[in-house]
Amino acid sequence: MAVIAVIDYDMGNLHSVCKALEKAGATPKVTKDPSDLETAMAVVLPGVGAFDPAMLSLRSRGLIEPIKNIIAQGKPFLGICLGMQILFDSSEEGVENGLGIIPGKVRRFRPSQEIRIPHMGWNQLEITQARSLLWEHLPPQPWVYFVHSFYVDPVEKKVNAATVTHGSQTVTAAVAYENVTAVQFHPEKSSNVGLQILSNFVSQVREKITV
Repeated sequence: MAVIAVIDYDMGNLHSVCKALEKAGATPKVTKDPSDLETAMAVVLPGVGAFDPAMLSLRSRGLIEPIKNIIAQGKPFLGICLGMQILFDSSEEGVENGLGIIPGKVRRFRPSQEIRIPHMGWNQLEITQARSLLWEHLPPQPWVYFVHSFYVDPVEKKVNAATVTHGSQTVTAAVAYENVTAVQFHPEKSSNVGLQILSNFVSQVREKITV
């Protein structure tokens, strides 16, 4: 089975992510140890909470450079929710620098009478990278579960793998670039669609191992 390191930096409950990865056919290993990132077949960075505390927590554990290194080495990497946002340069939510893996900024939804913030609940994805392995065996506009007040705004729009529309605002819902994939929604809370997305990620990990 694919051993996948799940980074624990005290930003959210990891139990549901690990259970979903197990159902997808992986062996998750929750860890704060940088050496585990090197030995794992892939890495997942989940997260719930605010941008600045997340970056401070990663820095205090000495995890920032190890994360950058394993991504640079080409290891499959999946960011979830806050774990997606901190891959970017900075956020309107705080003052800390992000990991800077993907150029761009995290932005706040514009206040509007037609929407509620946070964007919470089920919504449909508009797939923009139709050939991405992330979306294999899914319907054209799958429903997934969101909880967020901020969204990522990549400099290069070609990294967008899917968008979502909340009111009149259409924003990035997923990115895919080389070995990095990340989603704003919660696959572990997105029923069969979310499980299929995680299964697709695990399949990519297995394929990379056998190459």
